[in-house]
Amino acid sequence: MKKLSLLLLSAIVLTSCVSKKKFLALEHENGEIKSELTKTQVEKEELEAKFDAIQMRVDEYNTKISSLASINSELAEESDAKMETVANIAVMSNDTKVKMRETLKNVDPTLLSQATTLKDSMDLAVSYNLKKTIDTSTFDESDDVAISIDETVVMISISDKMLFNSGSYRVSNKADDILQKLADVINSEPSIDVMVEGHTDARSINTDKVQDNWDLSVLRATSVVRKLQKQYNVAPEKLIASGRSSYQPLVGNDTREDRARNRRTRIIILPNIDKFFALMSTSEE
Repeated sequence: MKKLSLLLLSAIVLTSCVSKKKFLALEHENGEIKSELTKTQVEKEELEAKFDAIQMRVDEYNTKISSLASINSELAEESDAKMETVANIAVMSNDTKVKMRETLKNVDPTLLSQATTLKDSMDLAVSYNLKKTIDTSTFDESDDVAISIDETVVMISISDKMLFNSGSYRVSNKADDILQKLADVINSEPSIDVMVEGHTDARSINTDKVQDNWDLSVLRATSVVRKLQKQYNVAPEKLIASGRSSYQPLVGNDTREDRARNRRTRIIILPNIDKFFALMSTSEE
C-alpha cells in the first residue's frame, strides 16, 4: 500500500513538472507571437505612412498633369490664333489659313497655279471673297469695275463713266449700286480703313469751279467720300480723300479709249486680314 501511494505521488509530481514546462514554453511562444504582432503592426503603420506619402505624390502629379493638359490646350488655341507675318505687310493666324485654304478651293485653278507664295495665295483668296461679296456680275468688269490686290491691299477701280458725267465731279446715280455694296463691306468691319483716290487723264481743264486736274481729281474723291458718309452711313473717320491728277495713268493718253481708262476713281481698302476672313466666312453661313 505504501508502495502504491509512493508511485502515485511520483506520477503527480512528474505530471506537474511536465505541465509547467509546457506552460513556460507556451508562455514564451505567446511572448514571441506578441512581439511579432507588435513588429507587424509597426511595419503596417510604416507601410501605411509610405502609402500615404506615395498617394500624396500621385495626387500632386495628377494635379500637375491636369494643369499641363490645360496649358497644352491653351497653347494649342494660342497656336491657332498666333499671328504670322506675311511678306512684312500683313499678319494672319492659323485659323485664317484654314479659311483661306477653303476659299482657294473655289478659285480658278489657272490663277491658283500662279500663286507661288503665301502672299500670292492670300491675295487670291481676298480678291475672290471680295468679288463674291461685292458681286460685280452686273457690271462690265473690264470697263466699269476692276478689283485687284497689291501687297495685300484691296484696290477697286471704278471708271468715271459709272461715277461722273464728263468734266463733272458730282456723283451720278448710276453709281448707287456699286457704292452701296462698297459701303456694306466697309461698314461690316470696324478695322477697315478706306482711301478714295481721284485720277484724271492728261487733258488740261480750267473752269470757273475747277482750276486744273489736281482740283478735279480731289473734288471727285471728296464727292465720293461725302456720298459714302451721308448716303450710306460710312463713318467719316474711316475715310481718306485724295487726288492724283493725271500722274498715275494706267496706260498712255494718246487715244480716246486710253484716256477713258485713265479717268477712274480708285477705292483702296486696308483690311485686317484675320477679321476680313472671319467676316467673309460669316457672310456665307
